Amino acid sequence: MTTKKLRTGGEVDAWCTKCRLDLTHRIIAMVGDVVKKVECKTCMSHHLYRQPKSERENRAAARASARSSSEPRAASSSPRGGAERLTAAQRAERDQTLAWERAIAGKPSGAFKPYRVTLTFGEGELIHHSKFGDGVVAKVIDRGKIEILFKDGPRTMAHGQP
Repeated sequence: MTTKKLRTGGEVDAWCTKCRLDLTHRIIAMVGDVVKKVECKTCMSHHLYRQPKSERENRAAARASARSSSEPRAASSSPRGGAERLTAAQRAERDQTLAWERAIAGKPSGAFKPYRVTLTFGEGELIHHSKFGDGVVAKVIDRGKIEILFKDGPRTMAHGQP
């Protein structure tokens, strides 16, 4: 985290919602000392400020360790037996990852076809994308679009284009 005072027109690290990475952003709107809107210096998209993922993870870990050290051991009397509660989004993400893992489990790296827009794919085919990694064709939407399930979630992509 920077020690410089934040100001409109200055730079700040933030999570880019388009690039899906922690990148340098230009501050375009503030309310008081709080950054509200930023522009990604990589893709030039404008979006609300979101803390870098690394900072969010560090704060979440600090809260969890503070919570576990300050709470008495009464958690074992809970009906879940101390199991972690997951939000709907966390459950959906976990289920998505499990579906992806089941689809590619035990497959050799040679079984994955390189993704190209010009190739035509069928349901269940294994794909290797240069940016998104390994995936499996979940469904054929129409003759020009397919949905591929990657580890970070499904993506609609083109196929069979001349």
